[in-house]
Amino acid sequence: MTRENSRQEMSAKELLILNFEEVRRRSIKVWKSIAEENLYWRPDPGAMSGFEMIRHVLESENIYHQIILHRGALANFESPLTGNPFTTVDDELKNAQPYREKFLKMVYGLTQKELDEVYITRKEKNQHRKLGDYLQRMAYHEAVHTGQLLHYLRTLNAPRAAIWD
Repeated sequence: MTRENSRQEMSAKELLILNFEEVRRRSIKVWKSIAEENLYWRPDPGAMSGFEMIRHVLESENIYHQIILHRGALANFESPLTGNPFTTVDDELKNAQPYREKFLKMVYGLTQKELDEVYITRKEKNQHRKLGDYLQRMAYHEAVHTGQLLHYLRTLNAPRAAIWD
C-alpha cells in the first residue's frame, strides 16, 4: 500500500472547518500586524476603517450563524458586538470568541446530508444556496476583507504580514 492510499480522505465538513481555521489564522496575522495608528485609517470617507472591517468580519460570522440557524431569516437580530468601543484587536477577538466557538460547534455537528440538502434562502437578497455552499461563501467573505486590509496597508506603505507561510 502506498502512502497516498493509506491516508484517509477528508470529509466535506473537515475541509470546511480547515478552511475556516486557515482563513481566520491568516486574518489574525494581518489584523495583529496593523499598527495602532493605522487601525483607524480609511482610504475614503465611505470606506470602513481597519477596526471597522475587523469588527465587521467578526460580527458577520455570528450573523451568518444566525441566518443558518433560522434557514435564511434574520428578523430583529442585533449583533452583541455592535455597541462595544474599539480598543484593541485582541479585545475584538476575545469578545467574538464565544460566538466563534458556537459557530464552529454547529459546523462540527453537521452531517453530509445537511450540507447537501439543507438550503439557506434569503429572499431579500435573492439567494437560495445549499448549506455547504453558503458556508464556503462565509469563509470567502472574510478572505476578501483580509485582502482589502492588505491593500490598505500597501496604500499606507506600511509593513504587511506574510500570510503565505
